[in-house]
Amino acid sequence: MKNILFVCLGNIARSTMAEAMFRQMVAQEQLSAQIKIDSAGTSDWEVGKRPHPGTQAQLKQHHIPFDGIVARQITPADFKWADYIITMDHQNVANLMHMAPDTASQRKIHLAYDIIPAKAGTEIADPWYTQKFDTTFAELSETLPAWLTKIKAELNA
Repeated sequence: MKNILFVCLGNIARSTMAEAMFRQMVAQEQLSAQIKIDSAGTSDWEVGKRPHPGTQAQLKQHHIPFDGIVARQITPADFKWADYIITMDHQNVANLMHMAPDTASQRKIHLAYDIIPAKAGTEIADPWYTQKFDTTFAELSETLPAWLTKIKAELNA
């Protein structure tokens, strides 16, 4: 069993998009019983809200369900639950490092693009500001398969 937590600032755009996309990918591989997926934000600004309309539009366009996804703030329990905490930008990495209860939790925190060596350190820009939800979808479409490959290999090890 692997637990994956996607994190961004408000948990209404990037991390909810990643959660929905990754859930679908995992389901297509028939691994939903082995890989659990959730998302959260480092802030409490959007708690209780559904994904941003731009995120919803991208997910609908690609026939990806997002039922039940509601913004929430990361909790100390999330650091214990998650095997991987995958975030979208350097500021949220820094926020998570500060929030993490211990060094074991800090080792779980990864920038989404760090899974692709040629793109390590690259951020996924916040479409709440850029309004480029299609770009966010494309970037997640690039990085999420690499994460799934890594996690599948660990499940089979």
